[in-house]
Amino acid sequence: MIRPALVFLCVLTLTPALAAEPLGPPGAPAADFPKPDRPVAEIVAPLWASEKQRDAVDEVGQVARLMGIAPGESVADIGAGSGYYAMRLAERVGPQGRVYAQDVTPRYLADLEARIAKAGVTNITVVRGEPHDPRLAPGSLDAAVLVHMYHEIAQPFGLLHNLAAAMRPGGRVGIVDADDIPARHGTPPALLTCELTAAGYRQTGFTTLTGRVGYLATFEAPAAEARPDPRAIRPCRDETTRGSNGRR
Repeated sequence: MIRPALVFLCVLTLTPALAAEPLGPPGAPAADFPKPDRPVAEIVAPLWASEKQRDAVDEVGQVARLMGIAPGESVADIGAGSGYYAMRLAERVGPQGRVYAQDVTPRYLADLEARIAKAGVTNITVVRGEPHDPRLAPGSLDAAVLVHMYHEIAQPFGLLHNLAAAMRPGGRVGIVDADDIPARHGTPPALLTCELTAAGYRQTGFTTLTGRVGYLATFEAPAAEARPDPRAIRPCRDETTRGSNGRR
C-alpha cells in the first residue's frame, strides 16, 4: 500500500516536468516519414562525458566558433539533456539572445529547469518536443545544435523536416557525434550526410574537433520550398550499421 505522503512526494517530483511545453504548432506527423534504415540507439544518459572533461578541451567554444554563433542570436539545443550546451550558449548569445533547450525526456526536462532556476539564467527556454518534431516556433532560430544524440533520434527525417520549419533563412545546423556506428553511440559521417541531404539540407562544413570530442558537421537548413515531400524521402542505407542493436 502506498502512503498518502509518498503519493504527494511523487506529485511534487513530477510537477517540474509538466512546466516544459511545446512552443510551436505540430509539424508534419511522424507517420508521413520513412523510418531510418539503421538501428537507433536508446537514450541512456543526459550527458556523454563530465562537464569538467568537456570544458578542458573547450568543446562548446570550438563548436560555437565554427558555427559562428554570436551575441543576440536564437539557438536551439536539440536533445539538451543535462543542459551542458544550453548553459554555455546562453552566456555566449547574451541577454539579447535566446537559447531553446529542447528534449523529449521528462526527467531531463525537470532537472534542467531546476538547474536553470538555481543558476538564475533568464535567457533559456525549456521546450518539450517529440521524437519527430522539436515543437519550436516557426522561423524562430538562427542556429541549432544536436550534440551526441543524432543516433538516438527515433524519427530523424521527421525531426529534420520539422526543425527546418523553425529556422530562419540561412539557418545553421551543427551536429556533433562520434565517427562510429549507432551500437557504439555514433553516426558514420557519410550516413549522416546522406540523411541530411535526403531531408533537403546542404552540408557546409566538416571538422574533427580536438580533445576526442568527435566531429562537427554543419548544414544549412532548407527553405520551405526546398524541403522534400515527406513521403518522397528515401532512407539511406549504411552497411556498417548492419547487425547493430543500438546499445553501448
